[in-house]
Amino acid sequence: MRHAKPIFNFNPGLNQFISTPYARFVFHILTLIYLELVFRLWVFNTLLNAGTLYSILFSFPAGTLVFALSSFFSEKANRILSVILTLLYSLFFAIQIVYYSVFRTFLSLYSISGAGQVLPFWRHILTAIWKSLPAIIAIFLPFALLLVFGLKRFTFKPLVRKSLYQSAGILGVTYLLSLTFLTCSSHDIYSPYDLYFKTSAPQLSVQKLGLTTTMRLDIQRLIFGFNPITRSDDESITSSTVQSGCNSESSGNAPLSEVSAPEYKANIIDIDFKSLAAKEKDKTIKSMHKYFDSAKPTMKNQYTGMFKGCNLIFITAESFSHYAIDKEVTPTLYKLANEGFVFNNFYNPVWGVSTSDGEYVACTGLLPKSGVWSFFRSGNNWLPFAMGNQLLKLGYTSRAYHNHTYTYYHRDISHPNMGYVYKGLGNGLDISKSWPESDFEMIDVTTPEYINDKKFNVYYMTVSGHLNYTFSGNYIASKNREFVEHLPYSESVKAYLACNIELDRALKLLLERLNQAGVAEKTVIVISADHYPYGLTMEELSELAGHSIEENFELYKSSLIIYKQGMKPVVVDKVCSSLDIIPTISNLLGLEYDSRLLMGHDILSDSPPLVIFGNRSWITDKARYNSVTNTLENLTQSHLPENYLYSINRFVNDKFQVSTNILDKDYYRIVLPPDNS
Repeated sequence: MRHAKPIFNFNPGLNQFISTPYARFVFHILTLIYLELVFRLWVFNTLLNAGTLYSILFSFPAGTLVFALSSFFSEKANRILSVILTLLYSLFFAIQIVYYSVFRTFLSLYSISGAGQVLPFWRHILTAIWKSLPAIIAIFLPFALLLVFGLKRFTFKPLVRKSLYQSAGILGVTYLLSLTFLTCSSHDIYSPYDLYFKTSAPQLSVQKLGLTTTMRLDIQRLIFGFNPITRSDDESITSSTVQSGCNSESSGNAPLSEVSAPEYKANIIDIDFKSLAAKEKDKTIKSMHKYFDSAKPTMKNQYTGMFKGCNLIFITAESFSHYAIDKEVTPTLYKLANEGFVFNNFYNPVWGVSTSDGEYVACTGLLPKSGVWSFFRSGNNWLPFAMGNQLLKLGYTSRAYHNHTYTYYHRDISHPNMGYVYKGLGNGLDISKSWPESDFEMIDVTTPEYINDKKFNVYYMTVSGHLNYTFSGNYIASKNREFVEHLPYSESVKAYLACNIELDRALKLLLERLNQAGVAEKTVIVISADHYPYGLTMEELSELAGHSIEENFELYKSSLIIYKQGMKPVVVDKVCSSLDIIPTISNLLGLEYDSRLLMGHDILSDSPPLVIFGNRSWITDKARYNSVTNTLENLTQSHLPENYLYSINRFVNDKFQVSTNILDKDYYRIVLPPDNS
């Protein structure tokens, strides 16, 4: 058999060059570089950052690998493999562009296993494809060139042994060169080096290392697991270290009484972390014991037990936003948002794997693990601080409802594990099938099941606020169209508000039923969203807001409602987030819980505020940090403490790692084993 010439056996002239394997080798490298640049321009609107350099550098070993994989076999097989591999990596870039345009985050390989979950939203996906069409066309240009030109001109003959050695050498050299640049660069948290070796943060990694490298790391960590390098004890950051760095000089962020407050005890459970650490052989669990032993708890306060003994109705409202609260359009939401606790600086970040991550954060007080469906994964874990489990042991009945398919996002696994008797569409919730289904109907058919219980705890995951926001493909929007026709907005914005009118009507009915049963003043209602309304474009969200929305922080600003009929309104200016919901309502209900074991804080306590975003950006009372641009904005009139950025970054990073370890190790079962008696 006649073999192709070695890679570097290259004769002058374009035709001679194209007829060598070297041309196909260069094609794959240049194609990956091109795809990275198109992707970065479309998603990030710039090439002027270090991430562009690393995207290019890592395209060399990646392109070499693709070339080698399509050069081992027969000429026919190599030709087919070249087409398939080029199509696959082009398709993956295109999918990521469409996914990002919808969810403002990136698709992990783990999420692909649940691709069927998003198929009902094919209209919205088609819209996203249409809006991203220029980028998609640009993405597939190299593939088209390969089909039209390359298949005829490139050689696909198998390489001789010498050429294979050369390919392996080029792969090794280019990979080592890329690693050398990484090693010689900064090793700070969230630096390219840190994201490559120590920290799993795909949203940042795509920005700073490139999509190809991020997906390769995703595959590697999914197959082989990922245990970040453990810091030595003397390096380990503790909660108390950060507290001293970000504590406010005054407690003016929360509307606490001006009268000198009494000395309050900490919200903790008696756990001997030192003794547990001394006996533990597992290094990860041992480090966890040490971490929590050093963690500073939140203190009880004037609001501790304010709702002790009350019933609880906890609602995660699909795509809910403070923009949907209007005195005329959604009067019940307006009432609840302004006559209870009024949180003026509440944020609801989007996380990495699926939209169920937002629900996971609100229900568990934990950060989701990168690369997995955390809520589903938690289904075999002990979750003592989930409200169902907390209140069940106090004699409450605990029920959960979802007015869409009961197995969606595996809620049939996660929600019973939180201590609820769970019903959804298909396992006992008898409501009309539509898209989306009615929140009003769900409240109507479920309230009789618990309204007469001595003490009840109810959780709702609504669906009426779901995309698409059109009057032709959304039953709820069409149903409530007449109530928004007069509003000065585009059709999509009107449709979104029409969807939230259904939630408003459901809440009105809920209040009526509570009053009829005589338990309205004994029932606390908590409402937050799973995520911002990503079914609206940035232009439509800005239209609704009345100004152009800033995308790293303001996009995730939302509303948290905590309301009980008859209470006096309490205004809270402290920055807070969905991570803080569980500790806050646990304290308000006067429950025994350990604040050290949750990643958020009781908003009403004197604990310093910290809002953590999915891309590792953050806000405190002193500053806010944009991880994408690596910029720190001082929010005070004075200088920030020394090493403030470093300290908070380390603290945030530790919270992500600790949350991951709680999930992976079923840590709560170790320190607070369930009472199965």
